[in-house]
Amino acid sequence: MNNFFDVTKLSALESQYEAQKIAFAPVIFQVARTLRDSGILKLIEETKDGLSVSDISKKLSMSDYSVGILLESGLSAGIVSKNEERFFSTKIGYFILNDEMTRINMDFNHYVNYLGLYELENSIKAQKPCGLKIFNDDDTIYPGLSKLPKDVKKAWFDFDHFYSDSAFIEALEILKKYKIKRLLDIGGNTGRFATLCANTIPSCHITIADLLGQLDVANQKIKDLGLTNQIDTYCVNMLDESTSIPDGFDSIWMSQFLDCFKEEDIIKILQKASDAIDDSGRIFILEPIWDRQQYETSAYCIINTSPYFTALANGNSKMFNFGELNKLIMKAGLFVDEIHDHVGFSHSLIICKKMDGTK
Repeated sequence: MNNFFDVTKLSALESQYEAQKIAFAPVIFQVARTLRDSGILKLIEETKDGLSVSDISKKLSMSDYSVGILLESGLSAGIVSKNEERFFSTKIGYFILNDEMTRINMDFNHYVNYLGLYELENSIKAQKPCGLKIFNDDDTIYPGLSKLPKDVKKAWFDFDHFYSDSAFIEALEILKKYKIKRLLDIGGNTGRFATLCANTIPSCHITIADLLGQLDVANQKIKDLGLTNQIDTYCVNMLDESTSIPDGFDSIWMSQFLDCFKEEDIIKILQKASDAIDDSGRIFILEPIWDRQQYETSAYCIINTSPYFTALANGNSKMFNFGELNKLIMKAGLFVDEIHDHVGFSHSLIICKKMDGTK
């Protein structure tokens, strides 16, 4: 395991400072986002000689007061630097303004998570997504995704697609060697992977299994792309114990899906998936596993996605470390045959087979 998050060498004074950063983290977050969205960071970055508060306030039609409090807070967080009365961009400010991953993470946390996370403590106690009430009265976030407010929905899907898209492309290169004929995409959402798979592996027929709301979007996309002969859909709630999934597939695909469920449900889902393939079939699980990351930055982002699941998504799931996920795979009667790490930005492709199947 990578030795991430080691703070044992910090002094007491350094540790106290880090604790204050945590205490004021919500303030700094909103300041950073406002510096970005107000145009202040962009204006400073475009001016090599720096700008004073009054320079900025005149150019953006803001008050000196408003610009001043944002820049002073930004200074304390290293987002800007100051020389005499002029402010300059820093490397941190550059990434907040220009880095796509930072923008997407920030928007996800602002539009999707920020208000709902106030209910994190209650969600922990109840193991229910108490923060979801800011959007709707559903039990989980998933049935109502298509009905979320516009900015919230965009932030949610941007976050989901950013991390999955690069992983899909690389994962499909791995899948090519297995000569898959019939693939079941469980939790296929709006068909993003299925349509890529259809174009990458033309000989493969794909069935997307998901909830009705997601399939409505997927079916329209499939029709628009002229892929109705290669992709079909199957409406199913994987949490409904009375439901089953079709069999006869040689492969099952699950991307960023298992992290949406509690442990006992994951075992049941994997068992259903196992029943849908023959003894020599494979189950492909694409997940960001935090303790198999190359960089601490990735591990940090993955771990801190878990409170979203607790407070807003479902109240009882999380992002995995490998040991946790492997135990569930084994309890479902499967074993890990291969692992491909660093697929896309942060994913691992875990390929499982039946314990009593062909090895």
